[in-house]
Amino acid sequence: MVLLDLALQGLSVFGFILFLVLWLMHFMSIIYVRLHLHKKRSEVKQPFGQLAGVSLLKPLKGVDANLISNLETFFTLDYPKVERPPRYEVLLCVQDQDDPAVDVCKKLLGKYPNVDARLFIGGKKVGINPKINNLMPGYEGAKYGLVWICDSGIRGFAATLEQVYFGTSHPRSYISANVTGIKCVTGMSCLMRKDVLDQAGGLVAFAQYIAEDYFMAKAIADRGWKFSMATQVAMQNSGSYSIGQFQSRMIRWTKLRVNMLPGTVLEPVSECFLASLIIGWAAHYMFRWDMMVFFMCHCLAWFISDYIQLTGVQGGALCFSKLDFAVAWFIRESMAVQIFLSALWDPTISWRTGRYRLRCGGTAEEILDV
Repeated sequence: MVLLDLALQGLSVFGFILFLVLWLMHFMSIIYVRLHLHKKRSEVKQPFGQLAGVSLLKPLKGVDANLISNLETFFTLDYPKVERPPRYEVLLCVQDQDDPAVDVCKKLLGKYPNVDARLFIGGKKVGINPKINNLMPGYEGAKYGLVWICDSGIRGFAATLEQVYFGTSHPRSYISANVTGIKCVTGMSCLMRKDVLDQAGGLVAFAQYIAEDYFMAKAIADRGWKFSMATQVAMQNSGSYSIGQFQSRMIRWTKLRVNMLPGTVLEPVSECFLASLIIGWAAHYMFRWDMMVFFMCHCLAWFISDYIQLTGVQGGALCFSKLDFAVAWFIRESMAVQIFLSALWDPTISWRTGRYRLRCGGTAEEILDV
C-alpha cells in the first residue's frame, strides 16, 4: 500500500512537472514567433563583393501539380538586389533520366537563360540515402561557399492538415530546442557552410543515414559552429496531399527519431490529449479537481494556444476557416499516439523507391528484393 501511494505521488509530481514544461514550451514558442519571425529586411544594401554566394541544391523526383511554380520561385529570387549578375546558382538534381521532372527542369532552364542554373541527372551511389545519392553531383559541382539544400515542395502552404502540423506542434518543438541551445535543423530547408561540411567528410559522410539532416547538424555543431533559425518561414506547397500520406510521413519521421534518440519514447506525453489526461489526473489527485473538466479546459487552452501560434507563423490571418483549423487540429492530435505506436510496431521504412531497416543510432540498411 505504501508503495502504491508513493507511485501515485510520483505520478502526480510528474504530471505537475509535465504541465510546467509543456506550457513553458507553448509560451516560449508563441513569444519567439511574435518577436522573431517575419522581420522586415534592412534596406541597407551590402556592397556586391561582400555578399556571400549561395549554391542552391534541389533534389527532385517525380512531378506534382505545383512543381514548376515551386521551382520557378528560385529562378526569380531577388538576391542580391543590385544591378549585377546574382551571386547564387540553382543546381537541379534528378536521379533518373526518364523522370518527368527532367522536362520541367529543361523548360525552366530555357525560360530563364540568364539564371546560373544547371541540371544533374543520374546521381551518384555513395550510400543508402537516396536523397544524398541524388544530390552528390550537384554538391560536387557547387561553386559557392554556402550550400542551401531545399526540397522541391518548399514554397507556399499545402493541405490544411499539414499546414496545421507545421505551424503548431512541429515549430513548437524546434523553437524550444533552438532557444535552449539544442540542435534543430530540418532537411527540408537548411543553409550550411560548405567548407565546414567538407571538414566533416562532405555529403558522402552522411549517406549511411536516412535522417541526414540531424547528423549533418551534429557534425557541424561538434566542430564549434552554431545554428540560427531564419526569420522568414520556409513554406510548403506539396500539391495534392492525402491524410494517409501525411500519416505515413509522420510515422517515418517518428521511426527515425526513436532510433536516433532513445528519449523519443517520452514523446507521446507531449501531445495534447495524452498530456491533458495525465495532467488532469494529477490535478485531481493533488487538488481534488474534477478530472474531466480539467481535461476539457486544458485541451481548449492548448487549442487556442496553437491557433495563436499558427497565425504568428503565417504572419497574419489563416488562408482557411476557423472550422477547418478545428477539424484539422482535432484529426492531427487524435493521430498522435497511434502514429507513435505504429512507428514502434515496424522498424522498417519506405522512402522514395526503397525500403530500409533502421538500426539503433540512426544508420540503416537497404532491404533488397531477392
